Amino acid sequence: MSTKIIFRKISEENKADRFTMKIAISSDEYHPLLNDLKKTVESLGHETIYFGPTKDQEPHDWTDVTEKALKEVRENRADEGIVLCWTGTGCTILANKFPGIRAALCVDGETARGARIYNHANVLGLSLRLLTKQSLDEVLREWFSTPYSVDEWNLSQIERLSSIEKTLFL
Repeated sequence: MSTKIIFRKISEENKADRFTMKIAISSDEYHPLLNDLKKTVESLGHETIYFGPTKDQEPHDWTDVTEKALKEVRENRADEGIVLCWTGTGCTILANKFPGIRAALCVDGETARGARIYNHANVLGLSLRLLTKQSLDEVLREWFSTPYSVDEWNLSQIERLSSIEKTLFL
């Protein structure tokens, strides 16, 4: 499978033009802010698919739910992913094991913005432990409004990343 890179058009205000995406979301345990997460993503015009427990269910294995969400992205049934676990570290590490996935653990808007601009991140990692309504809103706002950089230097870095990845997954 070839790596899919979505380049966002940049409007006069340097904001990402809106287009509909399907976002695969996973969490190993229920968190009240999961509903806010899904509602916010859907309010931006995107579709969501969720892998993980609901309020009345026991926690799931983080590797299982993360893998399910990532397979959706990897197999082009979802455009991007948002993966959550207690620290956010495990699900982000697992995400980066998948060819074509560039996951970033983001705890604030500036980190999310940088992950989009400089790394063309297509999977957002979040920590359930650190998640607040304010931090969630800030991260999602920056994640979905920030375009990938299209300057020559940055594109060469992304190409180099893809080239290295190909040698690792032969």
